[in-house]
Amino acid sequence: MTPNATPLAPATPNPASASPSGLTVRKLEIDLGQGFDRHWYGGDAFLSQYHNALSMSFPVGEQSFIDAVRDCAKLLPQTPEHALLHEAVAQFIGQEATHRHIHGLYNTHLETQGLVNRWQHWATARIDYAKKRGAQPLHFLAVTAAYEHLTAVLADYLLRHNDTLDSADPRMQTLWRWHAAEETEHRAVAYDLYHAVQGNYAWRIRWYIYAVLVFTFDSGRQTALNLWHDGTLFKPGTWWSAAKFFWGRKGAMWYTMGPMLAYFRRDFHPDQEAFAAPGQQTRGLAQRWLKENAGSFRVVR
Repeated sequence: MTPNATPLAPATPNPASASPSGLTVRKLEIDLGQGFDRHWYGGDAFLSQYHNALSMSFPVGEQSFIDAVRDCAKLLPQTPEHALLHEAVAQFIGQEATHRHIHGLYNTHLETQGLVNRWQHWATARIDYAKKRGAQPLHFLAVTAAYEHLTAVLADYLLRHNDTLDSADPRMQTLWRWHAAEETEHRAVAYDLYHAVQGNYAWRIRWYIYAVLVFTFDSGRQTALNLWHDGTLFKPGTWWSAAKFFWGRKGAMWYTMGPMLAYFRRDFHPDQEAFAAPGQQTRGLAQRWLKENAGSFRVVR
């Protein structure tokens, strides 16, 4: 483990959870069977299609995260000092599997709207190429830890600042906030496992730079593709909405840049929230949302 890195510590347990890791596997109980509007995000084409693009990446991405964590957990001895991390890995896999399932249903409806999911093929091709080149499990885990940090940063933004989601279809509000809350809950699992199996700082940073670049490129081109099929790519309102989302007064870039750069620190740990005021840590915000919306899901384990 790197100097000063914080080992896995259990989150404040959900009262409904018996897991010593503090992680809870939940089944989201919303009905996507009837579909949702093309511009479900308050009528905004860009915000709808950007989030749709993110959803398109999740089934393949989360399966790769599950595989990476499961493969590297086999390298961790089944000893008492690692028992909590093994439990966290099991719960992480359960949460990611439920995310993969619900976003698979989500994406199926996007296909009926005429959208084409290219992101899943881009991601699959890269994963297959790495496997053919003989990439070791630890490298896949480093990529997973990097993407888990990126998703945790986006989850923080959604839970803390993105009140524009209040205008969205209520089912989609629930889906995205539930996903953000669970990403916050398990944000440290892949990172802690990476250090527990002797992952090093240099490769952690190399794969993080790779993940940031690939995520930025893929999210941009899939969003553009969605807007093209939607017929709104060249409308001025689309570009104005994008500018506001990223660079406006409450734009995502102002709030995510610091946490994204923090990953470069040698003593970084996902649960560090040095700049959050007491009571405003993202984990607390996630737990509050889960408590207030307990009727929206069923605890599995």
